[in-house]
Amino acid sequence: MNKDTRLSDVLHVLLHMAQFDEPLTSEVLAASMGTNPAVFRRTMAGLREAGYVRSGKGHGGGWQLNQPLNEITLLAVYEALNRPTLFAIGNRSERPNCLIEQKVNAALFDTMAQAEALFVERFASITLDQLEPDKMEPLSRHCRKAG
Repeated sequence: MNKDTRLSDVLHVLLHMAQFDEPLTSEVLAASMGTNPAVFRRTMAGLREAGYVRSGKGHGGGWQLNQPLNEITLLAVYEALNRPTLFAIGNRSERPNCLIEQKVNAALFDTMAQAEALFVERFASITLDQLEPDKMEPLSRHCRKAG
């Protein structure tokens, strides 16, 4: 199963965006995510709609943070990305007739709900400024996604 790296990719890009006062193009930011500009723009659309970033077209256009890092939580970014799936575990069927399968589904559901609640609580307590390293590296080739 492929990993969904959108959250990690977007967090990386947002932290680099904070280093610049001027807008950065989709091409530059997409390269840091290891993707193409169209995919980058689609990925960032939810963050723009939520007001965390803004984008402009044409000469001098590009992407900029719309809020300081200390006002953006990991949960906010996760939600702006439409809450990517946390777990790949699923039920055999949603409405089983088998009593054993009903018990298995209930146990899985309860456990996943508890895990998600913990995840949400923790993500709500972390702001992006807490992820900044002591010494920020410039947005350059070494930050491009490998692979």
